Amino acid sequence: MIERLEPLGFAVERMRFGNVDNFWATRRGQDEDGPVFCFAGHTDVVPTGPLEEWHSDPFEPVIRDGMLYGRGAADMKSGLAAMVTAVEGFVARHPDHEGTVAFLITSDEEGPSVDGTRRVVEVLQSRRERIDWCLIGEPSSDREFGDTVKIGRRGSLSGRLTVHGVQGHIAYPHMAENPVHVLAPALAELVGRSWDEGNEYFQPTSFQVSNIAAGTGAPNVIPGELKLRFNFRFSPEQTLEGLQEAVTSTLDRHDVRYSLEWFVAGLPFYTSPGPLSQAVTRAVLEVRGLETRMTTGGGTSDGRFIAPMGAQVVELGVVNQTIHKVNECVRVEDIDALSRTYERVLELLLVSR
Repeated sequence: MIERLEPLGFAVERMRFGNVDNFWATRRGQDEDGPVFCFAGHTDVVPTGPLEEWHSDPFEPVIRDGMLYGRGAADMKSGLAAMVTAVEGFVARHPDHEGTVAFLITSDEEGPSVDGTRRVVEVLQSRRERIDWCLIGEPSSDREFGDTVKIGRRGSLSGRLTVHGVQGHIAYPHMAENPVHVLAPALAELVGRSWDEGNEYFQPTSFQVSNIAAGTGAPNVIPGELKLRFNFRFSPEQTLEGLQEAVTSTLDRHDVRYSLEWFVAGLPFYTSPGPLSQAVTRAVLEVRGLETRMTTGGGTSDGRFIAPMGAQVVELGVVNQTIHKVNECVRVEDIDALSRTYERVLELLLVSR
């Protein structure tokens, strides 16, 4: 990407934190004080899964029947490619565009998300640099390219719960304390609870258990400890403090003896209708002939780090039906359409009429 951007006049700053490579690139137009439009995305991918289930090498891109196959094809190498080709076309047509075109690219989105976009944003803020409009290339579309864009995301709060019991012989339960039995009523209450109804733009808050483990492996031993991981995907109708208090009060009411660690992956963010969302919806309509739908569904994205800068954040990318799956793929024609759409967004925002 850097090799393609530098000849276009982008000043590229490589930012390496720990073992994570990032870069921040800017191309300033005729109005250096104008708005800053940023493309954002990630180069890292999730593991392949069972290699024997892939129809071709997941790290050798293959085109079959109009589909590009490979790990990351949809999430989100196609988005990155479309950004670059869109900017190449835009700069060729509008070398004296207004404002600044920028790229914020990381290799730490699918992983811990500590030394990636989060750290780059910290550096930008320390230097008082800003992002006004941010278009993230995450695969936002549901069934056909352009049918859905993301204008926000729910927050993510995880907990690591350890329930303390007393190990013992299974034939003498009165001499032990089974943490599975102790936790069960409290867990049933948490799972069955309706947390909220969401709102116009956000799905309801959800509580999900991701991992649970107890026992020694022997069939005649009452476990002495239970470990459980859970996650909230929460709407702005909730607060971190409110969710944490709801969990601890439920555990306390059921006399559960426990230790609990909390992990915050990100707070909810939302971009209200404005120049960026209007430009994206118009560009999709012109390129695809679709009235796009705006949602906040799905998982988290690096938009959670960029939105607090005061930026409008919208996610637009290819169809997400195969992301993180075996035989991940994307329609080749959708990559071309995405590039044209990105280029049109740039024209609508950074070219005077």
